[in-house]
Amino acid sequence: MKHLVYIFLFITSFVFAQSGFEKGNVLYQKGQYEQAIQAYESVLDNHQQSAELYFNLGNCYYKLNKVAPSIYNYEKALVLHPEDTDIANNLKFAQKLTIDEVKEVPKVGFAKLLRDFTAIYHYNTWAWISVVFGLLFLGFFIGYYFSPATLSKRIFFLGMFVWILFLLISLGAAIFEKNHFVNERPAIVFAEATEVKNEPQKASPATFVVHEGTKVFVEETLGKWKKIQLTDGTEGWIESAAIREVK
Repeated sequence: MKHLVYIFLFITSFVFAQSGFEKGNVLYQKGQYEQAIQAYESVLDNHQQSAELYFNLGNCYYKLNKVAPSIYNYEKALVLHPEDTDIANNLKFAQKLTIDEVKEVPKVGFAKLLRDFTAIYHYNTWAWISVVFGLLFLGFFIGYYFSPATLSKRIFFLGMFVWILFLLISLGAAIFEKNHFVNERPAIVFAEATEVKNEPQKASPATFVVHEGTKVFVEETLGKWKKIQLTDGTEGWIESAAIREVK
């Protein structure tokens, strides 16, 4: 009986989420962005989320010229669908509305080469590539095992080593990307302007000021403070209430 209740609740919540999403789309088309936001956020309140939902929310906030919420929702959408070019393009437009112009310090050396290579695909994509290479290795192993001819055995044997090498590389890339995704804690500044301090306390002198919509990365949390780093490598402490973490 409990299982039937859970199934009923799941179906009800799904139907409610779909109706809220569709209602939000209708309101968006009519230019009623505030009402559309309420409809979309009712879906989030029902513990349903998708890249499309966050993308539409970002569009609504962008139309209302609300910088931080638009960037935040585009970033949330990219987490769920990192290869979507429409989300990435709209995010760039929203970032042009920010006050802070923080340059990104390029990485150099082997670390850069490794990150550039693994960042080609999402870790889930790397995992599927590993599955393909694993199947190819299995196919060549079967060919080697059952092949009667010496030449074909050599070809299958060499192919086994090629595919196992590719399999290990793709697995390593998937693990590296997964760890990067888990450890990276991006956040968006929601305060109109807030000071970043040397130490996690009010009396500490401010080192610089960040404004609404700026993207930062959380490195550490201490009480009501978070240690952040900007894309240019600048670090400092900011009040937790001033930012919202994307993941």
